[in-house]
Amino acid sequence: MRLDELGDWRRTHLSNEITPELASAEVTLMGSVVDVRDLGGIKFLILRDAGGTIQVTAPKAKTSRRILAKIDSLSKESSIAVRGKVVTAKQAPRGMEVVPTDIKLLNAAITPLPLDPTGRVKADLDTRLDSRLLDLRRPKTMAIFKIRHKVLQIVREFLVSKGFIEVNTPKIVATATESGAALFPISYFEREAFLGQSPQLYKEILTGCFDRVFEIGPIFRAEEHDTTRHLNEVTSVDIEAAFVTQEDVMRILEELIVRVFNRVKQRCAGELKVLKHDLKEPNPPFPRITYGEALKKLDDAGVKVPWGQDLPTPAERRLGELVGGTFFVVDWPTETKPFYIMPHKDDPKLCCAFDLMHEGLELASGGTRIHQEKLLIKQLRQKGLNPKRFESHLKNYRWGLPPHSGFGLGLDRLVMVLTGAKNIRECVLFPRDRRRLVP
Repeated sequence: MRLDELGDWRRTHLSNEITPELASAEVTLMGSVVDVRDLGGIKFLILRDAGGTIQVTAPKAKTSRRILAKIDSLSKESSIAVRGKVVTAKQAPRGMEVVPTDIKLLNAAITPLPLDPTGRVKADLDTRLDSRLLDLRRPKTMAIFKIRHKVLQIVREFLVSKGFIEVNTPKIVATATESGAALFPISYFEREAFLGQSPQLYKEILTGCFDRVFEIGPIFRAEEHDTTRHLNEVTSVDIEAAFVTQEDVMRILEELIVRVFNRVKQRCAGELKVLKHDLKEPNPPFPRITYGEALKKLDDAGVKVPWGQDLPTPAERRLGELVGGTFFVVDWPTETKPFYIMPHKDDPKLCCAFDLMHEGLELASGGTRIHQEKLLIKQLRQKGLNPKRFESHLKNYRWGLPPHSGFGLGLDRLVMVLTGAKNIRECVLFPRDRRRLVP
């Protein structure tokens, strides 16, 4: 099959931009073939692009043989360009269609396809991820990532409005941020380095000059999870602010979550309709329960979690059922949290940390950080970490680093909640877990 060159053709409109005001206008559309049908005197072609779909209608009596033959040659999902006239038609979807004056086949798709991009024929998640290009053309999958795009916009708008500056920190690091057990080692010239677990230490330093910073970027955890809510590479929304405590950043996080839910409901109504997801907005202020109260609720419900242990997934789910909605868990045992979290003055066994939960799913964690070098060294040693390996970080505390607090919010999990997805892999373009390294 001979392919056409793009040449000087350029798209003039997306499918969703074809409106009655364009009637009789010439347009150039570019996208993929969804379907081709021959209904006697008319051939129909459905074209899909980033804006949606549109019907291309070729009446046999008024269309050249060359164009009719070109339509017959098209396989589903082939990449094409269509030039033609916009026509109003009551029987067409959205009341508009395009009558072609020329068609270019830019790249032909080989059939049969490994999955149905229309979504009518179900495919398991592994098949979908193995053929991700086709899967991303499915309406529901596309809706998830359009919502994700909007969430990123909303988060940035909100944080900038609160005086935060966006930063980018290294993802190749020399030492652990939290614990040596969850690191991916890499070969870095003549020495060993690691993929970053978190921008934590860098964003703390940056509060000493920019006051308020945020970063949206990848973090890596070498944990052997195999669940619907864990991945080994995820996108985190991290903030850090100077001269504030955990109470201040909890209020910022609460306001951010409410804003995201509200704006997604406003701006993504079409995508939510495609997903058939009724997004319920959380009601502020979010309830707060202590770690001790959480364990008591779980114990009363027959779920035993030893004091000092992080909440396992089944316990998180049960706690979500018991408390409901969106809520904070505060006053965690110091031993369960990273070395940089500030212990309570009146009870050092507890620390100024919080987790944000939504119906049993942890979305964020944060707290007040330690800003005194001596206390930080003490905490490092208690965690079994060597302060000498953190010298490049510790020296900043000798230069007047201010009190500071912050949090990390899991973007992928947030998108799960906003879209109603049941598996985090559905919300990441090319997910990485213990089994999946390609595509």
